Amino acid sequence: MSNGKYRNGSARLAGYDYSQPGAYFVTICTGQRMPYFGEIVDGKMIPSDIGSVTRDEWHKTPAIRPDMNITLDAFVLMPDHIHGIIIIGENSYNNVAVGIGRRATHRAPTDTHGVAVNSFSPQSKNLASIIRGFKSAVTQFARIHAIEFCWQPRFYDHIIRDDDECNRVRQYIEDNPRRWCERMGTQDGDGYIRYGIEDQIKL
Repeated sequence: MSNGKYRNGSARLAGYDYSQPGAYFVTICTGQRMPYFGEIVDGKMIPSDIGSVTRDEWHKTPAIRPDMNITLDAFVLMPDHIHGIIIIGENSYNNVAVGIGRRATHRAPTDTHGVAVNSFSPQSKNLASIIRGFKSAVTQFARIHAIEFCWQPRFYDHIIRDDDECNRVRQYIEDNPRRWCERMGTQDGDGYIRYGIEDQIKL
């Protein structure tokens, strides 16, 4: 990835447009942090049926929404949550003056992470609409097949600012299964992004 692929913007600021081109680190958890997606055995994730469907639906995202010019990067399925990088490219719905392929003129903010409920914005064709559609597809499968499952009603995001940060996020995602049983530090601040779950990453 080139530096031009990152959106210099602040998450959850009033008026922020999540249809804009950018790379987003997303975390989505199951309801009550139940291990619906499977289990970790010897450092390897063994998916349940609903876990396999969740993984497959995530990877279908670009094909389902070709008009949004979506690219998926690193992804991991864990027993009670997923992490993934979503890149929204220039498309007919967003402002092509900034973002992928161009140098953004805004200074990257200190606070680039946030928590979103599914209905935080009435906009469609943005990050929230991608997550809504993905979660809905998994929920629908679970209902049709009478599988006990529910999502946490919100998701967590972080706007990736540059290549170095993206590489750190990728490494964190890759290491998730190995670190599953390790106790992470609990202190907030000094660059730690806390998602409301045990996992932390210093960005």
